[in-house]
Amino acid sequence: MASSQHLPATPGVQLLTIDADDAGQRLDNFLLRILKGVPKTRIYRGLRKGEFRVNKGRVKAEYRLQAGDVLRVPPVRTAEEGAPAPVPGYWTEEVARRIVYEDDGLLIINKPSGLAVHGGSGLNYGLIECLRQMRPQERRLELVHRLDRDTSGLVMVARKPAVLRELHKLLRTDKVDKRYLALVSGKWPRRLSMVEAPLEKNVVQSGERMVRVAKEGKRSVTEFSAQERFTRATLVEAKPVTGRTHQIRVHAQHAGYPLLGDPKYSDPKSEALTADLGLKRLFLHARSLRFTLPGQGRVEVQAPLDPDLESTLEVLRKPL
Repeated sequence: MASSQHLPATPGVQLLTIDADDAGQRLDNFLLRILKGVPKTRIYRGLRKGEFRVNKGRVKAEYRLQAGDVLRVPPVRTAEEGAPAPVPGYWTEEVARRIVYEDDGLLIINKPSGLAVHGGSGLNYGLIECLRQMRPQERRLELVHRLDRDTSGLVMVARKPAVLRELHKLLRTDKVDKRYLALVSGKWPRRLSMVEAPLEKNVVQSGERMVRVAKEGKRSVTEFSAQERFTRATLVEAKPVTGRTHQIRVHAQHAGYPLLGDPKYSDPKSEALTADLGLKRLFLHARSLRFTLPGQGRVEVQAPLDPDLESTLEVLRKPL
């Protein structure tokens, strides 16, 4: 076993052999857990420079560890305090209220808008750090998948490595039914039930991550269906068939109907309508998850729209 729960910072290189309990975790999450007190910026810098290696090779932060992997950990210094930055109480209280499903191996949280799923890139904490602070006795909490910081809704967090591996397998084979609600600018056409356009990540000069439709991008497919029609907007259900970054947002923009409240993928019409409605956030909500876990059975969870999004719909429902 990689007996590395309390790995000390020492002058020498450490070689850790990954066991079955730690298999399936992202490398960055594993390092953040075992290197208590080491600044996150130091860990991510070491990953970019290739200081942390698996089986003598360079690997990316998102690499999934496998049983038997040999992880090279270079000498690192801990921060003076030696403790992670505390998560503000208002976030832990909010997350505690938003746990909508729990069993021995899985948590599902209705994530609030504005909370990232994990720290990094200038953020000291996110949903996973929040949960780890709330449940210090649970050493193996890991994100199963991600949501954008501004998107609200259902996020799965595994409590056991075996559940994490099984859910990743279901996600890879498209056996997790994920549905979102989005409010788009304009009248979504009845005939438009699918957008298929390849997507490519592109980092702009400011360092902001953007995604664009490009021929050389990865295959990306989203199914859409109108749920409620308004004079200037449409409430749609979106089902991502593939799981690309910002997929629903970029596909809606590509179709000509940007999401309201989207600061990255908008047009003058959607920006004006967002301002008219007084909408202060992205209108995108992960509302349902359906899947079957072997040995456990069917899991079906729904999360209602947050009050601020529901109130926006009420404004649109009022006659002009």
